[in-house]
Amino acid sequence: MLAAGAALALTGVLAACGGSSVHPVKGGRGGTAGPTQEQVVAGAPVAPAAAITPGSWMAKVKKRGTLLVGGTDSSAVFSQRNPVTNKLEGFDAGLSQMLARYIIGKPSTKLSLVTVDTRETLLQNGTVDAVFATYTVTPQRAEKVAFAGPYYESGDAILVKAGTTGITGPADLNGKTVATEGNSTAALDLKKVAPKAKTLLFQEDGECVAAVKQGRADAYVLDQSILLGDAADDTGLKVVGQPFTQEPYGIGLPKADPEAKAFVDAWLKTIYADGQWAKLWQATIGAKVGGSPPAPPAIGSADGS
Repeated sequence: MLAAGAALALTGVLAACGGSSVHPVKGGRGGTAGPTQEQVVAGAPVAPAAAITPGSWMAKVKKRGTLLVGGTDSSAVFSQRNPVTNKLEGFDAGLSQMLARYIIGKPSTKLSLVTVDTRETLLQNGTVDAVFATYTVTPQRAEKVAFAGPYYESGDAILVKAGTTGITGPADLNGKTVATEGNSTAALDLKKVAPKAKTLLFQEDGECVAAVKQGRADAYVLDQSILLGDAADDTGLKVVGQPFTQEPYGIGLPKADPEAKAFVDAWLKTIYADGQWAKLWQATIGAKVGGSPPAPPAIGSADGS
């Protein structure tokens, strides 16, 4: 399945943190050649002074000297804290560091943990400047926050124990107990593709994985990119079938400040064009699933971005 995940990433179907540096993602079954995550962040561009307009969202971030990031420290491949170094590792963590470097000149970020229930609130009340949290862009969410991007595309898939048979697609989930994250788009998708499934809702990826490993759930449904990371770290798990939805990830920003979205969209275009996005993919997601970096999604291509 990891080879299949790499092929999906290659074709483009597959679909923050304290401290000033992020250690590279090492190990995994995909392997990676090229710069580490820390090296990618250190080589990321810095915005020209003229791009930081006085009184703007980015000017406030630069004056503070730290980008306040809403995210997680438990999402394999995207933003997971290394228990040895206490640094965050993953694609979202690296992107948040790169954006901080672009604005401030150094990758200084501070993490506030968010859940699917608190992301919009923390953006609206100013607790965080931006949310990097495999945050699927939807028109409904875009009524509350602004989305830069999308910066990545994934899709809902299914994770089961390695020895499981009889579950290869969403229709097989009918009559089964299925774990997912509450208030995620996957929870809504499950009702459509497997209306007779019994759904167990959790807040964290790790809780859903534990439910499958302990036998409390027959399967776990969420974005394939996240599930591939879980399976890459545990040979007792596997991802089955192909993605059955499209999930574009966006960077959540304050809706009241449209200048922030325009600025971050322009930054994304910069790191797409100069190859830094692809280098970060290879140092993080690619280190787990292998293969070549996919083409990044077009800015503004998701409904709600």
